[in-house]
Amino acid sequence: MTFLERCWYYLNLGIIQGLTEFLPISSTAHLKVLPILFGWQDPGVSVIASLQLGSIIAVITYFRTDLFTISRGISKALFHNRRNDTSFKLALSIFVGTLPIVFLGMFIKIFWTGYEVSIVRSIPSIALVSILMSLLMLLAELLGKRFRTLDDIKISDGIFIGFAQSLALIPGVSRSGVTITTALMTGWERQSAAKLTFLLGIPAITLSGIVELKGAIGSFAFGELIPLIIGIFSSAIISFISIDFLIKFLQKQSMMIFITYRFFFGILLLAWFDHHS
Repeated sequence: MTFLERCWYYLNLGIIQGLTEFLPISSTAHLKVLPILFGWQDPGVSVIASLQLGSIIAVITYFRTDLFTISRGISKALFHNRRNDTSFKLALSIFVGTLPIVFLGMFIKIFWTGYEVSIVRSIPSIALVSILMSLLMLLAELLGKRFRTLDDIKISDGIFIGFAQSLALIPGVSRSGVTITTALMTGWERQSAAKLTFLLGIPAITLSGIVELKGAIGSFAFGELIPLIIGIFSSAIISFISIDFLIKFLQKQSMMIFITYRFFFGILLLAWFDHHS
């Protein structure tokens, strides 16, 4: 590709990342599948994780007030022994909820050398996982009691939802999808479930993006870095818009539109793969 073609390629990857990272439809799946459908090259794990930095810039900017409140809660707990403060319990829940995906991600990085070309990143696997997740999301919508808010946070929520978050390392699961689904199953109302999902994702996405960006910078020529920065920038803008949309959408609406999309996305992928295999 020429330099301008690479810039256009990464710009579009950033837009896809921004649209799909926080909506419960799986950014990894779309960044794997759409380039194939459009005839682009597979961006790979490092590029995908690097584009997540744009998403993390967006979520930190969007929730900057909440993050400041959480930091004050940590300060109160450490210096004034106010450990029953809701902000401190939220901070502790985010911390313990981040550990499962960090350790599992490290395990995959160190011991699963063929992860990028493994069956879990294949089109049939992504399709089946997407269909399964749509069914789980439907169950959460039908069975969830939706009475809990962030004021009701418990450390056990961080542990339970954190383990669910680690499943997002499987392409097609969707980190926001599986965590919102798990939160709904345990009685959270939709908007609080989404907010907890976004806050919980900050450490995990940040660590993943930094680690992979370091590897990407080391392997890319200088001419590749500018297109990558363009992709991160477009990811940040679209991610911010997506966060705002989902928070406001879930105030009044269910996840049925995403459930329906994920189900037919999986079905169409299977049909496409069968036709081209």
